[in-house]
Amino acid sequence: MPTRAEIVTFDDSPPPPGADAWVSKKARKIGVVLTAPDPAWPRAYETLAARIREALGWRVLQIQHTGSTSVPGLAAKPIIDIDLTVADPSREQDYVPALEEAGFRLVIREPWWYAHRALAADEPRCTVHVFGFDSPEPIRHRMFRDWLRGNPDDRDLYAAAKRAAAAAANASGEHVMQYNARKEQVIRDIYQRAFAAAGLLDGNGD
Repeated sequence: MPTRAEIVTFDDSPPPPGADAWVSKKARKIGVVLTAPDPAWPRAYETLAARIREALGWRVLQIQHTGSTSVPGLAAKPIIDIDLTVADPSREQDYVPALEEAGFRLVIREPWWYAHRALAADEPRCTVHVFGFDSPEPIRHRMFRDWLRGNPDDRDLYAAAKRAAAAAANASGEHVMQYNARKEQVIRDIYQRAFAAAGLLDGNGD
């Protein structure tokens, strides 16, 4: 399990020279579209989660709805974000073929960053982020989601940052990872408030 220090510390190390996270250049789409909150998003998540559980069975260690579509009242790209925890994301043979049979496709591979993989699907559109049980990312994602659900001022602050980042990214012809970078500082500021409220910044224990 991640330590307290690992949860509150972000890994900003760049990819190795020449590495590309995108499995296929076709997956790297230009432009960001935000839509109004949709009350159907939680139901879409449940449909997708059921597909994943059926495909992987007991290999699903944890699954959760994260990202902006998991926060009521928050504008978002109409793509359901899901965090999936498995024993070892680097062992793609343990989960990718089964998910491909269920209609998902591998789009991102980042072995240098928490062994992260991402798969996408349509009907409904989603991105499944795959991490190991020792990664702090699913914990942070859950904390961020819950903080925004319980703190409307920060939810609205994040919504404004998303709109500004989308406008700038679209004007510059950027893809989603560049859009994410544009709103990163606001995200980090919100995380600091969530970490402090949870007591994770008190002391230096593991």
